[in-house]
Amino acid sequence: MKKTLTGKAEGFFFIFIFSILIFLSVFSSCVSKGAAQAEEYYTIGMAYFEMGKFPEAEMWLNRARTADKTMVASEYNLGRIAFETGRYEEAAVLFEKIIDLDPENVMALKAAAYSRIKNGDIKKAEELYGRVLSLTPENADDGFNYALVLFGMEKYEDSEEVLNKYPIALEEKAPSILLLARVQRALKKVEAIDTYAKWLGVNTVANSQGLYEYAQVLEEAEFYAKALEQYEEAMTVHTKDTALFKKSMIQFGKARLLLAVDPDNEESLNEFNKAIQEGFDDLTAIEPLLSDERITLYNREEIRKVYDNLQIKEKEKEEEETEEEETSGERS
Repeated sequence: MKKTLTGKAEGFFFIFIFSILIFLSVFSSCVSKGAAQAEEYYTIGMAYFEMGKFPEAEMWLNRARTADKTMVASEYNLGRIAFETGRYEEAAVLFEKIIDLDPENVMALKAAAYSRIKNGDIKKAEELYGRVLSLTPENADDGFNYALVLFGMEKYEDSEEVLNKYPIALEEKAPSILLLARVQRALKKVEAIDTYAKWLGVNTVANSQGLYEYAQVLEEAEFYAKALEQYEEAMTVHTKDTALFKKSMIQFGKARLLLAVDPDNEESLNEFNKAIQEGFDDLTAIEPLLSDERITLYNREEIRKVYDNLQIKEKEKEEEETEEEETSGERS
């Protein structure tokens, strides 16, 4: 979020900038002209940065980076601007220039690693976080970030090993406990149930996705009543859909459980239809229900109708996208 100033405060700001420019003009003949100018350029650039005026900040910081004295600080803040404006590759390159000069600059290593994550270069992020952890082995937050990257790379055993180096965090910090639970689940460890329960005990912020995952683990372990409680709680606390996690997914999980373990309950099919109405259309998740003999024949037939209808819609969508691509190609 950009920072803003009142009209009066902004007036003082521009008087300040004007004064600096006069200063530069008066002392332009000094022997230390280059260094002095660079420092003032940096000051102006950071003033604009604090106001959220990034184009102006970049202009002055690019001038400041030409002097040795202000080069590293300018590069770092130019990297911050690039990151804030979504130019993650550029941000990573700027931070990595600092690392080339100072291989043990932890701030630059962290910033470069996070930029690489945002840019999708997880392998490079892993290497950078590994270097951070070698420099700050006692820092649990750095350890968490490294473990998170390893988890994203599906190096689950390595991720668990890193997390276990910080036992205090695994007793007190909800994000670390939740990550360990996810790692254990990926490794198909029964301990995941207890770890999710521990996370629930220390978590102070509603997290519908964590509750949903806990419900799935309980369902897999055949603790059906407890799993149903977690699905319902997840739906209660869910506030906003994201591209990767939607309320319809929770609704489907609850429906799937009821259809299988309480097949004579008329509400089970209603729950399934609610999930579809809310936009659930994952055919790969629905397909196993068609052959699940725990589900009544009538319910399977009704699910088949929905499945076939979704297949038709998916095919129509693919045909429309193909037609749009062909039309676009002809125009170009």
